[in-house]
Order: sequence, then structure tokens, then C-alpha cells
Amino acid sequence: MIPKNNHSNNKIFAHTYSIVARDPKTGEMGVGVQSHWFSVGSLVSWGEAGLGVVATQSLVNKSFGLRGLDLLKQCMTPKEAVETLLSDDEGRDVRQVAILDTQGRVATHTGSKCIKQAGHIIGDNFSVQANMMLSDNVWPAMAEAFEKFNNLSLPERIIKSLEAAESVGGDIRGKQSAAILVVTGESTENKWEDPIIDLRVEDHIEPLKELNRLLKIFRAYEHMNNGDLAIEKGDVGKALEEYNAAMEKIPDNLEMKYWTAVSLANNKKIDEALVLFKKIFKKEKNWRLLTERLPEVELLNVKEDDLKRILSLK
Repeated sequence: MIPKNNHSNNKIFAHTYSIVARDPKTGEMGVGVQSHWFSVGSLVSWGEAGLGVVATQSLVNKSFGLRGLDLLKQCMTPKEAVETLLSDDEGRDVRQVAILDTQGRVATHTGSKCIKQAGHIIGDNFSVQANMMLSDNVWPAMAEAFEKFNNLSLPERIIKSLEAAESVGGDIRGKQSAAILVVTGESTENKWEDPIIDLRVEDHIEPLKELNRLLKIFRAYEHMNNGDLAIEKGDVGKALEEYNAAMEKIPDNLEMKYWTAVSLANNKKIDEALVLFKKIFKKEKNWRLLTERLPEVELLNVKEDDLKRILSLK
């Protein structure tokens, strides 16, 4: 049983624009949101692997997030879930909510008393919704952008949709925070692996630009994680490949440079490793101290003479 709504007087003013979407190729589902409200991602975005995603906004009924997912768990369609959530909500006219499931089915509600400009568009495997916008061009622009950039991965498509909203005025009050949440289409027994992406910009002068920057860093650290896994399995060649891919994405990141240098050394490419180690040690001396500690835990496996060459760099 889903508990009755005890939040009809909830007055969290997360007036905003958002998108719920699914990638039919990968099954991934996501929510993207931006608002002139602090920490909008903690209010609007909800999701669970193997179930779906929810965006709850306008005068937010925060319970719609978990309750919506619970209703999907009871095998309701998104339409049935939205109808159930609204059925006992005295504030339904000021709510905006969208629910998407693993099949790409979507249901969206924009209350009659949502502050204009407000509206939504349901498309193939997505829905865009907005309220308190500068103009009624916002959600059509979001839908157009999401459909246009179908060559991108889901998180990047979501960002493009949010950027399109901002390009035509966005929230009438301006901008403050943004977030993106992505879950897989298949349920996972390992709850710590869900969601696969959960990035938030809580308070920033350019929240979407910052969110886009964080997503790029996240992509680079996916390679770092793969490199760490390769190290754990003793595959130094794969580790070098992954660390180098990460460094190419963010060339100024010392962490990525460092582990690329370590992998080069482990792959007997000492001269190439020395070039990177020298740049790293010049920037921050503590990396040299870390390097001294790696051989004893078998993360740096080089001859004694080569270790001396690395540690003597100036």
C-alpha cells in the first residue's frame, strides 16, 4: 500500500524546467533539471534502476518521488502512477510531475494553477516540463534539442535539452542550481551502484555550465576507475590505456597525469614517465612522497635505478 499524501500543504517553491528521458539503445533513464532555487536536484530528481525516474516540481510535493517509484514497483504504468499521486493531493493544481518507466512510457501533469508560463511536451521516450518560465518557448525548445541530439549518450542529450531551455530565457527569475540523475534500465542487487550518475550543482552563477563541466570530469574518471580495476587485476597495459584516456579528457588534472606516469613506468616506458613525473613534482611536491610509498604495495614496479631517476627529478 502507498500511504496517503500528508504533504498537501507542502510549499517548496522549486519552479523550474526539467526533462525525464530514456535511451532505447542502452535502457538508461535520467532526469535533468535547472532552477533559480537552491539544491534543486535534492527536491526534483528521483530514480531507481529497473523501475524508472520521476521529476516533481512547481510547488513541490516531495513525496511524489519515492511514492511514484513505489507505484511503478507495484506494476502501475506511469499514467496510473501519476493519477494515483494526484488523487489524494489537495495541491494537485499547483503541482507539476513527470514519471517515465523502463519501457519509455511517460505521463506528465501540469496543474492549472502552475505559474505561467507553464506546460509540458511528451515525446518518444521523454517528457519536458516547465513552470514560471520567461516564455512559452522553453519546453518546445527542450523537446527539439533532445530529439536533435540523438547521436549523443543520454546524459549529454539531457544537458543539451537544458541548455536549449536557457537559450530561450529559462526560469523567469534566473538560475542558481542544476542536477542530472541517471539510472540503468535493469535492476541491480548492488544498491551502491544505483544511480550510475548523480551530479548536482547546488549554488552557482552558471549552474548549467558547471554541470556540463562536472559531467566531463565524470566521464574522465570513468576511465580512471577502469584503470584502477585493471591495476587490481594486474593488467598494466589496460591500466595505461585507461589512465591515458582520462588524461586526454582533462590534461591539466594532476591525478590523471600521475597515474598515467605510473602506468608508463610499469610498462617499462621510463623516459615517457619521467616527462610526466617531472611536471607533476614541480606542481606539487607531495606526489614525490607518494611515489616513494608505491613500490612497497606493488603499485610501482620498476628497477631500483629507475626509481632513483624518478625520485631525483627536479
